[in-house]
Amino acid sequence: MKRLLHRLGLLAAGIGLVAVLLVFVFPTTTWLAQRHDRAVAVQRVKVLDAANRRLEARVRELHNDAEIERLARQQYDLVRPGEEAYAILPAPAPSKPEASQHPVAKHHPSLLSRAWARITGIF
Repeated sequence: MKRLLHRLGLLAAGIGLVAVLLVFVFPTTTWLAQRHDRAVAVQRVKVLDAANRRLEARVRELHNDAEIERLARQQYDLVRPGEEAYAILPAPAPSKPEASQHPVAKHHPSLLSRAWARITGIF
């Protein structure tokens, strides 16, 4: 009888422990994870809001005729009718020295490299 009561007590303690875990621990870990996810989402919203404000400012700038003209001239080299566009070309690259002045060392592959090339050449 004593042994049965001892086993029932252990079973009740085990069930009580599982109940405590289910009621308190597991929801707490879920709550902490959700809290972390919320903090990450809030930070992302802040970053996206800042990006949206920059883009809205850029949209307002692009509704200005002077900005459109500046972009057309700067990025697309456009001019108004009657104007002439000039472009300054970069200086030519210096010529390369002749090959006879600086002989190029010949590359001689190692024995292992030649053997590997023959083996892989079969396939």
